[in-house]
Amino acid sequence: MGVRTIPTVFRSQLVGRALAALTPTGLVGCSGGVLDPQGPVGRTERLILLDSTAIMLAVIIPVILMTIGVAWWFRAGNRRAEYLPDWEHSGRIELIVWFIPALIILFLGGVAWVGSHDLDPPVPLKSPVAALEVNVVSVDWRWIFIYPDQGIASVNELRVPSGVPVHFRITSTSVMNSFFVPQLGSQIYAMPGMTTQLNLLAEHPGMYEGMSSQFSGDGFSDMRFTLIAVRAAEFAAWISSVHQSGGTLDAASFSALAKPARAQGVVTFGAVSKSLFDLVASGKPTMSMTQQKEP
Repeated sequence: MGVRTIPTVFRSQLVGRALAALTPTGLVGCSGGVLDPQGPVGRTERLILLDSTAIMLAVIIPVILMTIGVAWWFRAGNRRAEYLPDWEHSGRIELIVWFIPALIILFLGGVAWVGSHDLDPPVPLKSPVAALEVNVVSVDWRWIFIYPDQGIASVNELRVPSGVPVHFRITSTSVMNSFFVPQLGSQIYAMPGMTTQLNLLAEHPGMYEGMSSQFSGDGFSDMRFTLIAVRAAEFAAWISSVHQSGGTLDAASFSALAKPARAQGVVTFGAVSKSLFDLVASGKPTMSMTQQKEP
């Protein structure tokens, strides 16, 4: 039986169609992710990523080209290639081999050092506007957002005013999760029995995907939320509407939310017990909270 071959024209068409199909897929990561920042933290992180990539390419590209060049020059058919069986050392080559990588490590270390201090999560963002305080609690498998100054709370939806820095205090009731809004930057862990801090800012109104980037077992796929940045007037109107909707997030209702369950849409509470977040962050079992006296 003969071997079937694909005609050249047909093969070209297949390649063209494959490239056309892959192009949109490759562009997906550039829209709505870390390469499409919508805040100062995310923009700085993208700059660090691009600078680090460029520095590493300064080594990778020459190494690839030299590998191809050496393999081509010392091929079996090249009689001009000089064979030196007794060669064993060159100070000049040793200098290049060690100096360039050391220089690259120095540059990368400088980028990491400066970036880690500029983007230290607890450090407040410079802004003429006072930061909005938001307390975040990860439960199995939902996100609870408490606005202590406004006295409201929401589940799986985070609304913030655009152009206003947001100061997060983050904790967890059980397993460790990772609070992450890719377009705003800086993921940080939510851990039981302790509180982490994070400062972010959404420069423009819009809807941004939030998630947990730390696998947390069954229901992990539900650990997603929507961050909605709105204008100041719209944010104030939303606060008022949540107050009017009623409902209280107290020890009893929180214990019900803390039980493992699939996400069931957005829920809001028009009132919140003032000591609730501190009680959760202390690491006390959620079931015992019902025994605490409400203020």
